[in-house]
Amino acid sequence: MSIPQIVDSHCHLDFPDFDEERADVIDRAVTAGVARMVTICTKLRLEPQVRAIAETYAPVFYAAGTHPMSAADEPLATVDELVAMSQHPKFVGIGESGLDYHYTSESAEIQKQSLRIHIQAAQETSLPLIIHNRASDDDMIDILSTAHAQKPYSCVMHCFSSSAELARAAIDLGFYLSMSGIAAFPKSTELRDIFAAAPVDRILVETDSPYLAPPPHRGKRNEPAYTAHTAKIGAEAFGLSYEDFAAQTTENFDRLFSKAAGWSA
Repeated sequence: MSIPQIVDSHCHLDFPDFDEERADVIDRAVTAGVARMVTICTKLRLEPQVRAIAETYAPVFYAAGTHPMSAADEPLATVDELVAMSQHPKFVGIGESGLDYHYTSESAEIQKQSLRIHIQAAQETSLPLIIHNRASDDDMIDILSTAHAQKPYSCVMHCFSSSAELARAAIDLGFYLSMSGIAAFPKSTELRDIFAAAPVDRILVETDSPYLAPPPHRGKRNEPAYTAHTAKIGAEAFGLSYEDFAAQTTENFDRLFSKAAGWSA
């Protein structure tokens, strides 16, 4: 019997955690049913290395942006720079960008400026925006909704672990919520309830590897193959079989990341 196919919509395969066995990590993912992975560049100066991974491995696509926690330390991205990068056939999303007031609240203003640049790039390219949010729900809702009213764009709230209010605001804008290993943690009942209240056709799954490994690997290095563990918990939250949840989240990914869905070698 064939293994249901799923997508790891957000991982970091360029991180040094994978340097010694990147090919094996990708092979293990494919064996586990993870047919495609989107590896995320978090500092634009590293885009060539991330692009090279996507060029080397057929199941891997990539996105690029400036992570909010790096916004104060890295050169501010430009819309033109992001648009130029987006011309690559395997470049499928803008980001991750966003706001993080948990660790880097002192750089809030530059984070907001950076986020608005990434939103504009998403508007101009019609590629989905990939959002990181932590402890910044009110500003996030304000910035995303204001920009969307001016010119609509698509978006995924990556590694969603925020409030029900932000989840509803995102869904109302037509955005997607992505389940990471956090949603599989035993104490994450409230978060699973927030996901289960959302339409299942707006849900993605991801690892954010090498971080946030789901049980039974919690506390160890995460990798794309473990998407399956989170997806099994997601299936339970929505009252679906694993096969149906895998198929639905893959369909959702293809709808949002349409450039990846249309890619052929």
